[in-house]
This record gives sequence, C-alpha cells and structure tokens, in this order.
Amino acid sequence: MANFVIVGAGECGARAAFALREKGFDGAITLIGSEAHLPYERPPLSKDALVAGAGPKLVAEATRYAEARIDVLTGRAVVEIDRAGNRILFDDGAALPYDKLLLATGARPRALPGTRHGGRIAALRSHDDAARIRAHLVEGSHIAILGGGFIGLELAASARKLGATVTLIEGLPRVLSRGVPAEIAEIVAHRHAAEGVEILCGAKVAGVEELPGEVCLTLESGRIVSANLLVVGIGAVPNTELAEAAGLVVENGISVDGRLRTSDPDIFAAGDCTSYPLPLYGERRIRLESWRNAQEQGQLAAANMLGGTQAHSAVPWFWSDQYDMTLQIAGLADGAATTVRREVGEGAFILFHLDAGGRLIAASGIGPGNVVARDIRLAEMLIAARVHPDPAELAAPETKLKKLLAA
Repeated sequence: MANFVIVGAGECGARAAFALREKGFDGAITLIGSEAHLPYERPPLSKDALVAGAGPKLVAEATRYAEARIDVLTGRAVVEIDRAGNRILFDDGAALPYDKLLLATGARPRALPGTRHGGRIAALRSHDDAARIRAHLVEGSHIAILGGGFIGLELAASARKLGATVTLIEGLPRVLSRGVPAEIAEIVAHRHAAEGVEILCGAKVAGVEELPGEVCLTLESGRIVSANLLVVGIGAVPNTELAEAAGLVVENGISVDGRLRTSDPDIFAAGDCTSYPLPLYGERRIRLESWRNAQEQGQLAAANMLGGTQAHSAVPWFWSDQYDMTLQIAGLADGAATTVRREVGEGAFILFHLDAGGRLIAASGIGPGNVVARDIRLAEMLIAARVHPDPAELAAPETKLKKLLAA
C-alpha cells in the first residue's frame, strides 16, 4: 500500500490530505504538524482571535480526519529527509517511510535583528502567539507595532477595538508598500489615523531594550517609543531548512516547477514555503503568502502527487479587512504601465492595471464591506483570460465587466 506523507499541518497540508482522498487515493496518508492544535486557518489570528479571543478556526474537526483515514500527528518535529531511503526522521529518532512526500512547511515571522520573540517582543503567526498578544490588548495599554503591512495594520485595528493605544512604525515612506497602490494605502492610513493609531513612516529603529514592565524602541530620529508590548511584523521567512539539508533546490523558498514538483521526483512542495513560475507573468518565479494560494496549491499538489500534469495557473489574490473596509487585489501590478480608476459607489473604487501592451495584469479595490468583491472577481477572470480591454470601458461604471469578459 502506498504511503503519502505531508510535513506541515496548516491550511495547505490539510487541504492536500483531504484532496488526496477526494481524488481516489486509497493508501496511507500521514499529516504532521509541529503545533499542538489540529490544522487551523491563520487569517482570523489578526481579527477574531485577537478581538473576541476565539479559539482556532479548524480546517476540519478530528472526526473528519478519522472518517477520511488521515493520520494526524500534532506536536511532532521532523528533523531530516532521508531521500535515499525515502523516509523522514523525527526529533525522537523515529522514522516514517514515504512513497510521495509533500512539504507544506509554511513560513515564520522575520525577526528584528538583535532581538528574539519572547517576553515583551512578539510576532503573530500561530494561535498561541495571538493568545499571548491579546493579553496585552486592554484599555490603557500601549502597543508598538513594527511593520505597516497587512498583518501590522490588521493587528492595529484589532488593538484599537479593544481600547489599546497603538503606535505603528514603518521604515518605508508609506504603509502597504508591497503590492498595494499608493492611492489605496493612503486611504487605509487615513482611516487608521482617524481611529487613533499613530503611524510613523520613514522611521528606522536604532535600538530595542526590554525593561521591567515595558519595551523601549529608540528611533534613528532620537525619539523613544515606550510600550507594554512590541509586535514585530516585518515579513516572513519561508521554512526551507528541511529541504536545504536534503539537497533540494531552494530559491526564495523551496523551488518547484509549475506542477509543484521539487528537484526530487518523489517530493512536492506547496504553500508559503515555495517559489514557483507563473505563466501569466512570463514564467516569473514568485512566492506568495496567501490563504487562497495555500488552498489552491494544496489541491494541485494532491492531484499531481497522484500522477496529474496540471500546472499552477491561478491569478494571485489577496484581501485584508481594515475596520469596516475591505481591500482586495487580484494579479500583480508591479509591471503596470497604465492605471485606470473606476468608481463603484459607496466611496469604493477599483484601480485596473495594464501593461505596456494594454493587457490587464492586476486590479486593486477598496470599499466598505464587500462592495468591490464582485468586480474584483470578474477582474480576476479577465486577467486570467489575458484580455486587452478598452481603458475607457474599464473606467465607466456603467460598463458591465461581465460584458468585457464575454467579448
């Protein structure tokens, strides 16, 4: 009987395990995670887990794994891949053979040089991290957040809802500098300021000191920011150590081809830990830290572990909730030569990004609730179809995007 092993019990690994069963695999499936929890979704960590103290939002209950005959090993650390023997080794010396192996090891928060996560310095990646941070989000406390990306801003919004004072420090000239147009980032920044968040852009940290009851950040400007807790949100590092030690190719993540195969034919990799070529953007190799990408690649890896030949072709998609606003982005806008704005009502708008040849390569939208969701979904389909739309039609609110798709 074939034995498939998945290292990494997050969204991606869990989705892959269930997909194997859905696609007819009848062999053994072992899903291994280093955390004590069953696989859970990470987006709620900066929202419900902080604001409401909610428990982990599980991908599936234990009974579903049992019914699907998926053996879930929690709290287990894999320390080595023995490629010659087609087996993995655990930190307690135990070994587990595999016929096919999927690495869904995810990523970890990038540490601020010279510091470690612990005490009054934290990062947000796990449910346990969220519980530790939430203990500080109370009326009268002061939270310093380093990093003005999605995680830092979502955490700032949650902290304000709970009454904590927030100072957000961003080293670059604006927040959301990675993949979000300046027009949208400005709206998000203004909304946070209106909610009482102090945002310091272009601010570099010169030193961090933990003192009894507080942590002090000294900025290069000379200003000192004292807080009850510092949360570091300056990006993530892919967990590639297992792959590197096993001699697999690593290039800004575990390097895979379009089918998510590594340089070893028996080993696949998917999710936040991988870099892969994207046909829509000239086979450009990218790495995405995205909830939907983890789901999609988990499904695709399962199909190809069973002999499938489908290549990854999905349009990158991101979203973030900021108070009562939702920001959504489809595609990659950094190659845009032209941007067209479309008003969609209720103060919401979408920016359509076209390359030098007039092809739609990305769309970015922001507005209350889910106002932009439908049009961003249609834009995603237009991007996948490689259309060259008339900019005037894109800009006109009366033009139905579905009509452009049909054309």
